[in-house]
Amino acid sequence: MTAALPYSAVFFDLDGTLIDTERLGLAAGQAALAALGHDIEPAFLHQLIGKDRDSGGAILRTHMPDLDLDALDHHWSLAASRLQQEGIELKPGVRSLLDDLAARALPCAIVTSSQAHSAREKLSLCGLDHYFTTVVTVNCVQRAKPAPDAYLLAARRLDVPPARCLVFEDSDTGAEAAHTAGMRVVQIPDILPTAGQHAHYVAASLLDGARAAGLWASLRTKTFG
Repeated sequence: MTAALPYSAVFFDLDGTLIDTERLGLAAGQAALAALGHDIEPAFLHQLIGKDRDSGGAILRTHMPDLDLDALDHHWSLAASRLQQEGIELKPGVRSLLDDLAARALPCAIVTSSQAHSAREKLSLCGLDHYFTTVVTVNCVQRAKPAPDAYLLAARRLDVPPARCLVFEDSDTGAEAAHTAGMRVVQIPDILPTAGQHAHYVAASLLDGARAAGLWASLRTKTFG
């Protein structure tokens, strides 16, 4: 007999959590800045991981006060689109986990700091769009992550209490947003390491995190964090 699931909905960040686009995004950003005459080290852009466009722009402007953010957006979008069209890899275990959740009819949502058009384009390119009941992007809320607004909106859209939601995130920014929203948080670090201060579980992969959180109760083998 299958044990009852402890969650009513599962939420996923997109970039760096389900799809391996953080590295593509950083490469596109470096190319965009170079096109505007700014040669920077790749590690400089690590400060932008998990940040929305406005927060990232403020960080860049502290180092490049005269940076034309609109021009940067243009070049960055072109470079990112070119790289993404060459192929976006899924993180390990993505389809296994999403197929399992679909079989259980457990509602799933994307909660991302990406712009709406970008998020939907990436989901379509990867063939993941049909798995999600709703997609909450930075355009849907007044305050971006680490504020809890996007996660709370996803819970309202699916009509589930925050305490019954499980969240998968890669960044500290996203984990803080979900934790502040009162949700259970699994963090799978991508490019940057984490101390896990906002996560209930820190795991090496999506499937390890799902087991640790009891999402797959029959496969629960060990707890992280």
